[in-house]
Amino acid sequence: MIQVTVVGAGLAGCEAAWQLANKGIKVRLIEMKPHKMTPAHVSADFSELVCSNSLRSNDLTNAVGLLKEEMRRLSSVIMECADATRVEAGGALAVDRTGFAAMVTDKIRKHPNIEIDQREAREIPEGIVIIASGPLTSDALSKSINELFPSEEYLNFFDAAAPIVTMESIDMDSAFFASRYDKGTPDYINCPMTREEYQSFWKELISARQAQLHGFDDAGVFEGCMPVEVMARRGEDTLRYGPLKPVGLRNPKTGKESYAIVQLRRDNAEGSLYNLVGFQTNLAFPEQRRVFSMIPALKNAEFVRYGVMHRNTYINSPKLLDRYYRLRQDSRIRFAGQITGVEGYVESSASGLLCGLETALELLGLPPADFPGETAIGALAQYISNETVVEFQPMNVNFGIIAPLGYKVKGKRNKNLEISRRSLKIIDGLASEFGIVKEGDQVEGNS
Repeated sequence: MIQVTVVGAGLAGCEAAWQLANKGIKVRLIEMKPHKMTPAHVSADFSELVCSNSLRSNDLTNAVGLLKEEMRRLSSVIMECADATRVEAGGALAVDRTGFAAMVTDKIRKHPNIEIDQREAREIPEGIVIIASGPLTSDALSKSINELFPSEEYLNFFDAAAPIVTMESIDMDSAFFASRYDKGTPDYINCPMTREEYQSFWKELISARQAQLHGFDDAGVFEGCMPVEVMARRGEDTLRYGPLKPVGLRNPKTGKESYAIVQLRRDNAEGSLYNLVGFQTNLAFPEQRRVFSMIPALKNAEFVRYGVMHRNTYINSPKLLDRYYRLRQDSRIRFAGQITGVEGYVESSASGLLCGLETALELLGLPPADFPGETAIGALAQYISNETVVEFQPMNVNFGIIAPLGYKVKGKRNKNLEISRRSLKIIDGLASEFGIVKEGDQVEGNS
């Protein structure tokens, strides 16, 4: 009987297991939680979201919006659960984190072709295996992986999670609901600051005491999840052009834009919890309370979770993996998720989808799907396996890595939408071959 072992029940591992199981392949899914937890996780459920509850834009003129729509059309379990547990967040796809993880866990556990093996994988299992152990791979498994290529070292960077506060503790007399440029529904709580308030906040932020973390310095932080204090140290106005930018957010009480604005995004379906957008941090917990409470609307904020820093680990994929996420020197071993250097929840899930699906097709003696560079899924896989990449860094999906159109389209938005239309036409063709095409799929400006 054909069986594949998947190590790690995060988003990538669950997606890979789901794709394999749906093709009739027996899967043994090894997950060390709850017997052993990482510093970033608190739940025993699979696919736990840590850094944010947002899966980013849903718009097809945004590359991550395209990636999500491609996954939907390929029967992604992650996208099915995300859509089912969605909370309002303007033009973004945000989810109830607890509900999302619980739904993924339930679906995976109930699939007849998936066997759950709850233990720590301390070495690489025998047979065909997909390693989706994530950016916090245990020390024992990391050592085993490193022995595959002793001349290559893991590349490490640090990732950060933002604090979460209760809705009832936010001073709404000092805040207002709105989405930037009034796009979508007004789902964000916006906390305005005057120039004097912002400058006082900034001065305290850049001098606040950080938590001790071995090996951490400003240069070791991935740009896409940078601690707010690190960003602030780059200059007084850096935050005002980043997560605290006031552009497109007029205060209904004044009719004007504020000097700076902190946005809060709903973290659960009930709307009782909100996270501070862009406030990933490595500040000591007492310092987070002291400094972040300087934001007028958060002067009495109740912090139910403080921001934390944790180590992320990824391999030098361009030298080690092919476009199917297989190890070039030993094709029985495949990788998926953030350990490959794809950055972001959606990208991790997409790598698991491709790896799981291509592995299933290979084992069934069928031709590979060979997702082309005209698709977001294919472009991401081709980027992380591109041997010409010299200094490999974690990569979010973007239109820059997707094959260009070959003809001109006026306007960036129109061009991106045309790229999405081309991609989804290809995906629909591939989905038809896989027998999972859906009726009524349309390519619109927004998914």
